[in-house]
Amino acid sequence: MSQNMPPPIPTLIPDTAPFSEEQRAWLNGFFAGLVSLDGSGVTALSSEQAAALLGGGPAPGADDDDGGAPWHDQTLPIAERMQLADDKPLRWKLMAAMAQQDCGQCGYDCKNYSAAIFEGKEQRLNLCAPGGKDTARMVKTLAEQIGSAPTLDKAPPLAVDAAAAAAALPPRGTSRDNPATAKVLSRRKLNKGGSEKETWHIEFELEEGLSYEAGDSFGLFPTNDPVLVDLVLKALGAPATFPIGDRTLREVLIDGVSLSPAPDMLFQLISYITGGDKRKKARALANGEDPDGDAATLDVLAALEKFPGIRPDPEAFVEALDPLQPRLYSISSSPKTLPGRLSLTVDCVRYIIGKRQRLGVCSTGLAERVTPGDSVRVYVQKAHNFALPADPNQPVIMIGPGTGVAPFRAFLHERQATQAPGKNWLFFGHQRSACDFFYDDELNAMKRAGLLTRLSLAWSRDSGEKIYVQDRMREVGRDLWSWLTEGATIYVCGDAKRMAKDVELALVDIVAQHGARSAAEATAFVSELKKHGRYQQDVY
Repeated sequence: MSQNMPPPIPTLIPDTAPFSEEQRAWLNGFFAGLVSLDGSGVTALSSEQAAALLGGGPAPGADDDDGGAPWHDQTLPIAERMQLADDKPLRWKLMAAMAQQDCGQCGYDCKNYSAAIFEGKEQRLNLCAPGGKDTARMVKTLAEQIGSAPTLDKAPPLAVDAAAAAAALPPRGTSRDNPATAKVLSRRKLNKGGSEKETWHIEFELEEGLSYEAGDSFGLFPTNDPVLVDLVLKALGAPATFPIGDRTLREVLIDGVSLSPAPDMLFQLISYITGGDKRKKARALANGEDPDGDAATLDVLAALEKFPGIRPDPEAFVEALDPLQPRLYSISSSPKTLPGRLSLTVDCVRYIIGKRQRLGVCSTGLAERVTPGDSVRVYVQKAHNFALPADPNQPVIMIGPGTGVAPFRAFLHERQATQAPGKNWLFFGHQRSACDFFYDDELNAMKRAGLLTRLSLAWSRDSGEKIYVQDRMREVGRDLWSWLTEGATIYVCGDAKRMAKDVELALVDIVAQHGARSAAEATAFVSELKKHGRYQQDVY
């Protein structure tokens, strides 16, 4: 048999199982796809196991890998994900509704957040920040099919026993539900003059007892821009000192609720206190429709301006808003280099809609409103399958354009501190080499010292031809394939919708060309890399 031919499908379904030959052949192929392609370590299923599996239960291991959840792909639109889960049980549909990034902003990964909702352990349905309104709407619709449907609560139900609730909290600083504090030590701009971007390197000092590992993320609790808050108060026509519980309305708008985008519940509230065509538009917006073609641009202030003159009760207004969620950033430092210290690499988000500038709530807060010496509420989000290999001899290939370089700076510092002998190859890209080469002095020094074995750079605005990291990958495809055959692990960090998808397509092409495989075999090869932890992603 040619070495390029796929191995025979192992027999997993026993002859005694109550299936026809056609069913047995299909099941053997299906379960072979859930385990290793070469069938190593595979044993036949019992008749009872096989019958239970055909009856609709999850296959062993299928619950825990992408083979059992084909929608677990952050590049797929929610409509496609829901279509893939159309014939699945409700708990799987709930998972498909999530953004599939396993980012941890909700306090779970996608599978466990959906399971917590399904089992009634989590009442908050709007915690999936990357999924936005589309996910919140779909989760609410699906949750209504559960016997005791949860609602869009702002916080978990209050515990009857406060002491028991406190004891049940995770350790301080390890969860959004029990944050710690960190002191901002310094910040410096990474872009040089002429850049169209604004990116900051920010250093923190952690409180005693708070630790992390290279590959983890850092959660920060942001505050809204006071200028925006005052504009909302003006449009609302309510006094800043209006009491909301034991706080003022302005205080709640500063750090308690999100002011972008406008949630469905706000439009529902507006529909109750207006009439005529305005009521129809508000109801349409509350139902996810877009009567004027501007729904995607409506933050809370824009929603109030769209319906001028309404005066909702401030308490009802606050209840209609979503909670202000923490933001997660990839950590760009290693604790082995500077214990008790941590750094982030943060892009400032600013854009214009109409005549008003919109701001990223956390990124611009770090760049403008937080100053060295300030303390901020934080927590460490442990990585989901994104860490250096246990074997320090194993080569690593890191692909991280823009701020995607953050965890790879941490990886390189870690490998340097532990004197790991494995080879390191970094692909980095941005717009212009003269002003957007983050950490250029560091990376070039690592290359001269031999720590960084290879450094491949891609600049999209240096010439008439736009060059991206996936283009550089194709140019050196033979060498990439050679590293893969040596056992290298590939890491990708950055944009999920475009970059990560393009990088994976480039890798499939490289495997097909230099590994002498068909397109289908190359795709299966990359899937196997993912399954065995040799293709890891931290994407958003």
